[in-house]
Amino acid sequence: MGAGGDQWLADQVYRLEGHHWLLQNAWLTSQLIHKGGKWLSATATLVAILLCFHAWRSERAAAWRWPLLYLVLAVALGTGAVSLLKSVTHMDCPWDLSRYGGLREFVGLFETRPQGMPRGACFPGGHSSAGYAWVSLYFLALLVHPAWRWRGLAVGLAAGGIFGVSQQLRGAHFLSHDLWTLATCWTVSLLLYLLVRRRCLPR
Repeated sequence: MGAGGDQWLADQVYRLEGHHWLLQNAWLTSQLIHKGGKWLSATATLVAILLCFHAWRSERAAAWRWPLLYLVLAVALGTGAVSLLKSVTHMDCPWDLSRYGGLREFVGLFETRPQGMPRGACFPGGHSSAGYAWVSLYFLALLVHPAWRWRGLAVGLAAGGIFGVSQQLRGAHFLSHDLWTLATCWTVSLLLYLLVRRRCLPR
């Protein structure tokens, strides 16, 4: 962001799309990945919640109680933290900026917005958090079966990456927005893992 990499990359995408956000309302990016991705992540979260309830009610699944509770909390807190940051940073989306056909001038993260300018809600990337929150699968695997950890990490990175790139192609986010989303979700997942691992790992 500070070195101008965000704008450089967005400039290339904007130019390739014909100097307008050609994919902003395209079915692939808007319907399949954006809306469909939200439903997929929400469904996966619901499945995790149901499995967690089952584990706490069944002695046969007792070993999964804390790991599944960890997963549910990590996803909820990761996406919640990103949403909270979006509400206080007030950064604009690329498609809002005059450089990319919008009406606003760019205002940096630590700059004061001009009086009367509407507040932005684009930093970090909210949609990519629905994918990156699942990097918590890496830590879930550490709790139950460490050999699965890289597969779990791959799921979270792939989901967040697909969601994030799609939004960048639509003009909804800069690259740094999604990188900060990943960093936020990873940090939340790590800190929560450090809190619960003593209850899960053999003594």
